[in-house]
Amino acid sequence: MEFDLPDEHRMMRESVREFCENEIAPIAQEIEDEHRFPAEVFDELARLDVLGVPIDEEYGGLGGDQLMYALVCEELGRVSGSIGLSYAAHVSLGSKPIELFGTEAQKERWLEPLARGEALGSWALTEPGSGSDASGMSTTAEKDGDEYVLNGTKQFITNATVAGSVLVKAVTEPGAGTDGISTFVVAPEDDGWEVTTVWDKMGLNASPTCELQFDDCRVPEDRLLGEEGEGWEQTLKTLDGGRISIAALSVGLAQGAYEAAKSYATEREQFGQPISEFDAVRDKVVEMDRKIERARLLTHKAATMYDAGEDVARMSSLAKLDASEICREVAEDAVQVLGGYGYTTDFAPQRFYRDAKLMEIGEGTSEIQRLVLGRELGL
Repeated sequence: MEFDLPDEHRMMRESVREFCENEIAPIAQEIEDEHRFPAEVFDELARLDVLGVPIDEEYGGLGGDQLMYALVCEELGRVSGSIGLSYAAHVSLGSKPIELFGTEAQKERWLEPLARGEALGSWALTEPGSGSDASGMSTTAEKDGDEYVLNGTKQFITNATVAGSVLVKAVTEPGAGTDGISTFVVAPEDDGWEVTTVWDKMGLNASPTCELQFDDCRVPEDRLLGEEGEGWEQTLKTLDGGRISIAALSVGLAQGAYEAAKSYATEREQFGQPISEFDAVRDKVVEMDRKIERARLLTHKAATMYDAGEDVARMSSLAKLDASEICREVAEDAVQVLGGYGYTTDFAPQRFYRDAKLMEIGEGTSEIQRLVLGRELGL
């Protein structure tokens, strides 16, 4: 079993880390305070050719694999959870489904601009009344001639205000359950839909989280992704990859919090010595490192299995569950190591702590991950 990263993956990680430290870290708290989506950062990420890392070169992507993509998510999360979240939503949710399920014409029209970084992607699954029960949606898409007419509300949708395309899940056959769900590509210029709310959140406020309202939104029939009724199967396959990206983002957030705590512990002195020499502090820092290493290994294993074409439902869920929970635990301990300073916005741990909580909620709560894992174990 090989644990060393391939050279091209290591080079990608180093390139993205340098960019993050030079360009993102200095503004990470500022964009949170301002609740500002940093479009300029994503313009630079496009120039670095990382907005389509796991997308085939034929469609404007880098042609990398899931492991390389996970490394990018981790590095972004290490300095800014908001940027990491919008990036992961763009790639895993807004772009990858078009590559997996779209026609050649759809890939040319919708995927290539996303992979090249000319536009950002978004994905609209959750509704006000359907969170963990995502399949219990009420948004509908009725066929009317050569168009579909969408009606309904979507909730907690990442990137919707800045997206060049949104993949919307809707019911095309009422009463058919998951077999009646389909996916549609909706563009900003389409009439009949709007962003009705941009939420202020506990954290991740530089990544827009929105409510969308569809009122007789008409889209041409060629906006249907795949066939009618395939939307739920597409969702499950999309989440297999998406959960790996959230696991990687969680590892990155935890790594950033750990590094902040370790640095502070070695510099801060109390009772005539660095606080890192006290057992209580040293043990916290050691435990942080242990948890991060475990979560990273699970995440990399899930990504490697995904790249090998294996069934990753269990491993992606396991990685997401473990990484998201240790992310919150590590960030909380980082705040504790810094004491009163950890509670101020002059230091990063408070931001990692607030950002970490969403990792246990988005793309399936921890409770849902345990449900998935139980089913995978035949329980």
